[in-house]
Amino acid sequence: MGWHRKILRVNLSAGTCVSEPLNMDWAEAYLGQRGLATKYLMEEIDPAVDALSEHNKLIITTGPLTGTMAPTGGRWSAVTKGALTGAIACSNSGGQFGGELKMAGWDMVILEGRSPTPVYLYIEGEHAELKDASHLWGRSVWEVEPAIKTAHKDPLIRVASIGPAGETGCRYACIVNDMHRAAGRSGVGTVMGSKQLKAIAVRGTVGVRPSNPKAFMQAVDAARKGLAADAGRETLTRFGTIPMMDVTGTFGALPTRNNREVQFEGYEKITALAMRTPNTNGHTNLIRNGACFACTIGCGRICHIDPKHFSVKDRPQYHGASGGLEYETAYALGASCGVDDIDAATFAGFICNEYGMDPISLGGTIAAAMELFELGVITEKDTDGIKLTFGNAQAMCQLAEMAGKGEGFGRDIALGSRLLCQKYGRPELSMEVKGQEFAAYDGRAMQGMGLAYATSNRGACHLRASPYGHDFGSTDVAGKALVVKDSQDFIAAIDSIGICIFTYGSGMEEAHYAALVDAACGGGWTAQRMRETGERIWNLERQFNLRAGLTSRDDTLPKRLLEEPAPSGTAKGLVAKLPQMLPEYYALRGWSADGRPTQETLTRLGLQISA
Repeated sequence: MGWHRKILRVNLSAGTCVSEPLNMDWAEAYLGQRGLATKYLMEEIDPAVDALSEHNKLIITTGPLTGTMAPTGGRWSAVTKGALTGAIACSNSGGQFGGELKMAGWDMVILEGRSPTPVYLYIEGEHAELKDASHLWGRSVWEVEPAIKTAHKDPLIRVASIGPAGETGCRYACIVNDMHRAAGRSGVGTVMGSKQLKAIAVRGTVGVRPSNPKAFMQAVDAARKGLAADAGRETLTRFGTIPMMDVTGTFGALPTRNNREVQFEGYEKITALAMRTPNTNGHTNLIRNGACFACTIGCGRICHIDPKHFSVKDRPQYHGASGGLEYETAYALGASCGVDDIDAATFAGFICNEYGMDPISLGGTIAAAMELFELGVITEKDTDGIKLTFGNAQAMCQLAEMAGKGEGFGRDIALGSRLLCQKYGRPELSMEVKGQEFAAYDGRAMQGMGLAYATSNRGACHLRASPYGHDFGSTDVAGKALVVKDSQDFIAAIDSIGICIFTYGSGMEEAHYAALVDAACGGGWTAQRMRETGERIWNLERQFNLRAGLTSRDDTLPKRLLEEPAPSGTAKGLVAKLPQMLPEYYALRGWSADGRPTQETLTRLGLQISA
């Protein structure tokens, strides 16, 4: 079947690794990955616990299609209470690690307690043990992965690890696998660091077998054909995600200089064309594209920096190739900071890979600091002598390293924008929801995305809903609540089966997902059942957040978007119309006026949560 029916429970305090049967009733109700791990977390911890307490748990989880031939079937997630947000955190990653974990015979790994000394978890098939990581503590992701492979004399081991950012408490530290893929958002790496777990290394020896192999291969073939014929998939393959820079840049939805503006005059210097165009030294940023396990899209960008650029001059360790700019990284480390230097943005992205940080939150926090500096709220005395003005590429690169190492003013940047702006008395300058920084879409020009940000269970996120077509078609809010709610539900199901969200809207239809799950998991799965499962997952996450202390007051946007009209572009003169959309959204969800699922909704979805 798509499930191995087995989980690995690792008690870091006791140093034990124990196999347990998977709760199949829960698997049938929540599928896997995002949904199933959230169910386990909800049942096993008090959502009000401090995220960095030993009583929080971190779940590394796969879906029933992870490790299979399903298109993009290599996804895995880290689920925990987020260190950045205090809300439910589910951070999804690709690369090769997830497929390897599934092929080792495990559906998920539950990490609990806190190790008294640094350790890493080594998994080889059904064997698992904790090993000393004292010699790895303080070292970067780029050092740890090859060190573990060398120690075990196996170059095919797959490694997910934290860098110094996760050790020093950077609130948005991530877990990096395969050197430059990451479970990036909400501070899942911070939680891992708090447990003194440096890495998870895995070698698969078991494989994955779908329940109905013949039907499964037919479903795989149909899904692949859908992707192959789709123009959106072709764009992702050729150019990655960064062509969106041209779309939002001209439309007026590109958050610029901490969302003071919605268009960036320098955006053409950090586009897909700019990545392919040689600079004055004849250097081209882009090397090639890259793909994750079982991926037929290949949206990843593999890039390198001009050796003569200020950021890497006389630093040969950064002259090689790594994961390059995607749209969100280019926005956060480019337009958001007013920086149009493609090599500087690439360097700061490399630092995020190496030290283990979320580039969206890093860029959003630096942008907030730049506005604080320009307003005179902080000065060079606070910033260790750095002139932190918008457009200062050198300052951005310097602060990226300082945040990764937890040094000087970098410790303030490592707080995230909410805590940073609160510290200096200007909380309204933090562009976030539930503590998590905005992605690369302005909620005034894209009204549906504004609603999606406000209602996302994990804080501001561009991957929890899909209102893109509706938003680029009209700034009228009519119908947007339904689009957001429906896409949130189905995306929750996709995130739970183990394949990439980029298949959604790129040639795969709801029937394709259902056919794959049905053949992998033993029948009974339809598109409608998947949609209902996604709705159940969304409401379960909402229940977690309510128990964690979040309320409808957290379903909001910064004052800037609600009160300051967009200064240019398609939405010039508009503010985010969240107050108009939110009541309709609550009603569509079957929630009360204060954002709580009604008993009728909970009963319909079978959400009886243990006390």
